[in-house]
Amino acid sequence: MKFTQVRNATVIVDYNDNKFLIDPWLGPKDYMAGFEAGINSNIRQPRVELPFAIDKIVDVDAVILTHFHPDHIDEYALKALRKDIKFFVQSEKDMEIIKGYGFTNLEIVSENGTEYNHVMLYKTNCQHGKREIIKPLCESVGMPYESMGVVFKADNEKTLYIAGDTIWCDEVKVALDMYNPDIIVVNACAATVINGEHIIMNLEDIKQVLNHSKNSLLIASHMDTVSHLTLTREDIKNFIKSENLTNLLVPDDGETLVL
Repeated sequence: MKFTQVRNATVIVDYNDNKFLIDPWLGPKDYMAGFEAGINSNIRQPRVELPFAIDKIVDVDAVILTHFHPDHIDEYALKALRKDIKFFVQSEKDMEIIKGYGFTNLEIVSENGTEYNHVMLYKTNCQHGKREIIKPLCESVGMPYESMGVVFKADNEKTLYIAGDTIWCDEVKVALDMYNPDIIVVNACAATVINGEHIIMNLEDIKQVLNHSKNSLLIASHMDTVSHLTLTREDIKNFIKSENLTNLLVPDDGETLVL
């Protein structure tokens, strides 16, 4: 298995001879405004450029979109991806949206398992911020709340859990207990909205995952890119150093981990 951190939640996973592109946000630095519902809305995003050319990033076998938010997929990705590529989504609603851009080979990831080229994919549930607080906020600004995580399983690979846009919550604990993943990827820049709630993992959430899954390797993704971040790679590196951790990694944009 290889894990390539592209930028933000955009990663490439080479898994059992398949190359998966997750959450392709491919626009240039500063092309879009900060989110009005988030802190630091005056800061444009992405904050950094892509580490690779777009044509290299989209040279994959399949795409997985965890949810249809503008920092997880954009018009640059929708234009660059070939229209017949295998495209996995979380729901009928997201499927209809992606079909509207001309894609023809879509499938919903099932909680019971979806097979693709000798890889089993399993949908897991998320809380993209505390559901009772953040879901009404999302609805008030016309942005969907639901997001998914994905577990990868294959006979010849370690079990991988990409938790997606979520905080530490019962849904994550259920996934960890059910699949006992060897490798866990968490979105961890502690993106924060105007009411002060974080909507993906912060440092305390990372500590909870580490404590719950002591034998797993944890990778922090979704770093240093969106306008409303409150936790940086440097913060996590300082935490790793202070705690002398060997089971937490925070790859740089463009870095590939061989796992």
